[in-house]
Amino acid sequence: MEDIFSRLLTLASYITRRVIEFFEDLVLRDVSRWLEESEINSCGEHLTSPTCNDDKFSSMEDASSSRCCNSGTTFGFHEQGASDVEDQSFLNSRLEIVNRNYCRGVRFIFKGVVSRVLRTLHGSSDDIGWLQCAPEMAPVEDGSARFLELLQEIRNGLHKLPDSFVYLLIPGLFSNHGPLYFVSTKRFFSKTGLACHIAKIHSEASVEHNAWELKQYIEELYWGSGKRVMLLGHSKGGVDAAAALSIYSQELRDKVAGLALVQSPYGGTPIASDILREGQVADKETRRIMEFLICKLIKGDIRALEDLTYAKRKEFIRNHKIPDNIPLISFHSEASVAPGVIATMSHIAHAELPWLPPFFSEEAEDAVLAARKVPVIFPVSAAMALSALHLQLRYGEKSDGLVTCRDAEVPGSVVVKPDKKLDHSWMVYSSWKKDPTEPDACEMCEALLTMLVELGEKRLKLA
Repeated sequence: MEDIFSRLLTLASYITRRVIEFFEDLVLRDVSRWLEESEINSCGEHLTSPTCNDDKFSSMEDASSSRCCNSGTTFGFHEQGASDVEDQSFLNSRLEIVNRNYCRGVRFIFKGVVSRVLRTLHGSSDDIGWLQCAPEMAPVEDGSARFLELLQEIRNGLHKLPDSFVYLLIPGLFSNHGPLYFVSTKRFFSKTGLACHIAKIHSEASVEHNAWELKQYIEELYWGSGKRVMLLGHSKGGVDAAAALSIYSQELRDKVAGLALVQSPYGGTPIASDILREGQVADKETRRIMEFLICKLIKGDIRALEDLTYAKRKEFIRNHKIPDNIPLISFHSEASVAPGVIATMSHIAHAELPWLPPFFSEEAEDAVLAARKVPVIFPVSAAMALSALHLQLRYGEKSDGLVTCRDAEVPGSVVVKPDKKLDHSWMVYSSWKKDPTEPDACEMCEALLTMLVELGEKRLKLA
């Protein structure tokens, strides 16, 4: 059933792209023809008659002639005729200017409207996967098989993460409104005796601002422990971490042991670009709405979203390069768009109740954490599935709902593609009924960091 649905989806995506291309070509052809005819007609009118309405000026001429014939004397006739000719010549010249400016204004407005419509229809078609097309970008290596091996070992009770590093987890956009973001993973690592921290940054700040914050955070951890720091960033957190390594490469060169970017829009995301793209239909209105939501409601910075557009990512990556000596892992996944997932309510988000009294007993820690969770009945997986379906139908691209697979691959990194469907919020939501046969976010993060340690060891051996 899923195979049939996948084939139908691929066919629908192809038809959608062809229809959009057809309308683009149709509009461009008609606009070009209309502008050419308009230019010809405009020139012809200027040559034959300086007016826009011949009947109107014919009646004016008839009226003028009548006035001339009714004049009482020959002198009066000549005097009145000369005055009318001068008035009519002045009037005609003024109307000619008005007509010319009017035609130019109509053509300019029409071209502007058509340009906005075409820009909106085209969207991010030319931008998705631009990193893979850039000749100066380093190739990637597939590490999915090794990742699955490590994940299976971890599920069998074999844990290899050394305590010679400090592990820093960097949450993504809007993480300030999800207080349990990465909490389970941090506790999972701490139970095994590892030094693990969650970066307390303002996730709705700009990439450059968070890069500075992370630079301070990394240096504090390094000087406080004497150990190098392993970074794992999810979504925008991976972009912020990569920016810190790029901008402050000299300061962090010997302090960071590796970076794993999990579903990070390193090359950009069509969601942000399609929302904030300039020159499209209702671009200013859309930007004002997003500024109200991000800046006013959640007290963030619009640049947090703008920095994830293709235009901003292209500019940033061309100006800042991640140091070659740092091991990199790019993790990306594909969300399921099956009808059953879209209709499900099994995956939900969680909020925390900060007003509950804290308990200090270590034995009651799990119970306290569960008590402080309140399910937010929001179909996260269904929303991600619909978004992934939209991107697949419009662009023919596989994605986790927010980031396409191609845009999540960092040049020069080892790419991990899991063998299961995971949407963009798999680290954030929880399930009503956890499947013990399936790996959770904690185990997958441990597998990624274990693989990152192995990459660092291989580089040392080769050096």
